Amino acid sequence: MSLNVAIQMDPIESIDIDADSTFVLALEAQKRGHTLFHYLPRDLALRNGRVLARIRPLSVRRAKGDHFTLGEARLVDLASMDVVLMRQDPPFDMAYITATHLLDHIHPHTLVVNDPTHVRNSPEKLLVTHFGDLMPPTLITSDREQIMDFREEHKDIIVKPLFGNGGAGVFHLVPGDENLNSLLEMFTQIYREPVMVQRYLPEVRQGDKRIILVDGVAVGAVNRVPAEGEARSNLHVGGTAKPSTLTEREREICAAIGPTLKERGLIFVGIDVIGDYLTEINVTSPTGIQQIDRFDGVCIEGLIWDAIELRRAV
Repeated sequence: MSLNVAIQMDPIESIDIDADSTFVLALEAQKRGHTLFHYLPRDLALRNGRVLARIRPLSVRRAKGDHFTLGEARLVDLASMDVVLMRQDPPFDMAYITATHLLDHIHPHTLVVNDPTHVRNSPEKLLVTHFGDLMPPTLITSDREQIMDFREEHKDIIVKPLFGNGGAGVFHLVPGDENLNSLLEMFTQIYREPVMVQRYLPEVRQGDKRIILVDGVAVGAVNRVPAEGEARSNLHVGGTAKPSTLTEREREICAAIGPTLKERGLIFVGIDVIGDYLTEINVTSPTGIQQIDRFDGVCIEGLIWDAIELRRAV
């Protein structure tokens, strides 16, 4: 079965082919005989009820500095595609949300991965709140008094933007740190949304585990250990990837959330676990495939395409 696959992503020339998950998804699709196209989110349009995009034929190869070829651009109706991979990076802003509304017009006739309605309704730091018994103590608010009360209760806290990504804007405030008021003033100037405040989990020094789920089933994990003197474990801010297996608690977490992910059409999901706590459910543009593949010898991109092809065969 050969599929026409349009990949909605950021500029392909800027990706790191040794780490980028979209790149290996494209490689796997190409290996299976699927025809690839590339377009940027700004190339989307809705005209007279039709979702159009200016797409370019794409071929990929694992060659640094020469990892892709793009053909001539042409305007097409995305309903003519079999699959659209929505893979642009956050921020999860109104531009991102608008793209999900446009893609709603073609899904599920054209399979959009992940389901655009549920991507829109499942921001990373909000979907997780539906599993409160799996989370660390958490507060989401713009109310300064409640934030101060939360800090008084938990002492050691993390403050982060509700719709941030990649570890940007994440602050660890130890007891006695006098910067909280200034930090909240800064957040108010930059963001209109509430902030998320959580009890600091010292277990993060042993790592922040990224677990990949495909169709609601855990298929692999990588532990991301923060650098010395850094509260964030994200790999692009200095975290180190380490091989990992799932603990019994992590299997419980995956079993608890898996049915909801599958029901919502969230085929490719990456969750973050620190110690015994689920901290985020990433559905917009999850990463971590290549790191896990290298450590475990699995082919997560193949499992994702198996799930996609199974849906297209129905």
